[in-house]
Amino acid sequence: MLYFAKWKIAVVAIICLGGVVLTLPNFISAERAASLPSWLPHQQIVLGLDLQGGSHLLLEVDLDAVVKERLEGVVDAVRTSLRGERIGYTGLGVRDGAVRLRIRKPEEVERARTLLRGLAQPVSTGLLGGSSDLDLDVTVDDNGEATLKLTEVALRDRARSAIEQSIEIVRRRIDETGVSEPTIQRQGEDRILVQLPGIDDPDRIKRLLGKTAKLAFRLVDTKASVAEAERGRIPPGSELLPGDDPTDLGPDGKPRKYVVRKRVMVSGEMLVDAQPGFDQRTGQPVVNFRFDQAGAKRFGNVTSKNVGRPFAIVLDGKVISAPVIREPILGGSGQISGRFSVQSANDLAVLLRAGALPAPLKILEERTVGPDLGADSIAAGKLAAALGFILVIVFMVAAYGLFGIAADIALFANMFLILGALSVLQATLTLPGVAGIVLTIGMAVDANVLIFERIREEVATGKSPFNAVEAGYKRAFTTIVDANVTTAIAAAILFALGSGPVKGFAVTLGLGIASSMFTATVLTRVLVAQWLRRRRPAVLPI
Repeated sequence: MLYFAKWKIAVVAIICLGGVVLTLPNFISAERAASLPSWLPHQQIVLGLDLQGGSHLLLEVDLDAVVKERLEGVVDAVRTSLRGERIGYTGLGVRDGAVRLRIRKPEEVERARTLLRGLAQPVSTGLLGGSSDLDLDVTVDDNGEATLKLTEVALRDRARSAIEQSIEIVRRRIDETGVSEPTIQRQGEDRILVQLPGIDDPDRIKRLLGKTAKLAFRLVDTKASVAEAERGRIPPGSELLPGDDPTDLGPDGKPRKYVVRKRVMVSGEMLVDAQPGFDQRTGQPVVNFRFDQAGAKRFGNVTSKNVGRPFAIVLDGKVISAPVIREPILGGSGQISGRFSVQSANDLAVLLRAGALPAPLKILEERTVGPDLGADSIAAGKLAAALGFILVIVFMVAAYGLFGIAADIALFANMFLILGALSVLQATLTLPGVAGIVLTIGMAVDANVLIFERIREEVATGKSPFNAVEAGYKRAFTTIVDANVTTAIAAAILFALGSGPVKGFAVTLGLGIASSMFTATVLTRVLVAQWLRRRRPAVLPI
């Protein structure tokens, strides 16, 4: 048991050296670590929200808006279908969570019933995409009163899809800002938890997440008057929209408004890229965009047929700008100009690249941790770890002499292995994680204490140094395994059932258990065995 082949000693040495090498990038700045050659480790430990500061946001997806949008789509489909078949109707609109209307002529009720039921679409609920459930429950009584309501299956499917899409869009928007290691996860049925460590401008993130970013290109109704529209005289197929900039005043001295056609000529979903830039003529910040092939064709057709007309660029129900089409734009790319700053142009480009949210997000909870508090936490954690480390080292040397020095060497190796593993795994280190490391410092020598006390007992029975050491390691091993397995089970349960900081504690505790098992039962045994084989002492200094 005390004989180790050279290759085994080499493996132990390589593992310990690997922990040291992987930990070294944490002792230099992030910029210098990133500039290291690719063949060298350069990953640093990721600090959590409580250590480097940042923001904690709890968002809620407005599922009512998702349902309303779907019902508005049903209204358009009903209008198109009934007009196509020349069926008269009245009172079409969304009321009490359903689409309601009345068929004027009794003889057309049956035909309308068949037509409206044909608008229901199957809901994809299975893994293979097939389903016999329909998304609309359509009822038309003999008096012509028709109701189209979303089914429960359709509501659940819409909610699930909206949450998943919102999480993906939120992730894209945050990734575009360059925030490192954000935590974005679903919480409950309609909420999203967002944790952003180390951000400098939490208000900017909130602005980005608070915008739905639904972009549309629509024609301005040049025949309509804004003044008449404000009095309620809006032409059919048009609507009155405010400008995006409240400081942009119209001829009447009030914030500018526009009468815009409801029909979307080109949708923002057809964009494939958006980048901030500067206008070559004015030098003002702008956003340059590019459409996909279908969008480029449609954009070219619209601009060709409407030269001389204002073309409104509408974002979330507000007109960013309404430039006049001076010539056909056939290249599939264009420019959004307005009263942008460099930051606002960049934010708009981020929103357009990431895509539109399926529904608005509401901020239910917000917590901001300042970097000063994080620095205090790090300082306190370092002090606690240093004091614990020093006291353990002193105690082991005082209690076990030369054997205690071997345990202290193993403790150093244990710390490097834990920190190296955290760097490689890119696990987020939180304040409870620091507590887990401090706890591991004490636990790491527990196994050595068990082994050394067992060796003392074997020496007391009159065994030789070699036999006493061999028996001590062999007989203490079962106890060490039992103690560490029970702690590992607790760590696994904490990781599986906990969240956030609790998981951070479980990660460092689990890594500490694994590394302390290695250093206590393998590394110290190698050190003690090599010392015994070289010195061959008559009495053990323990």
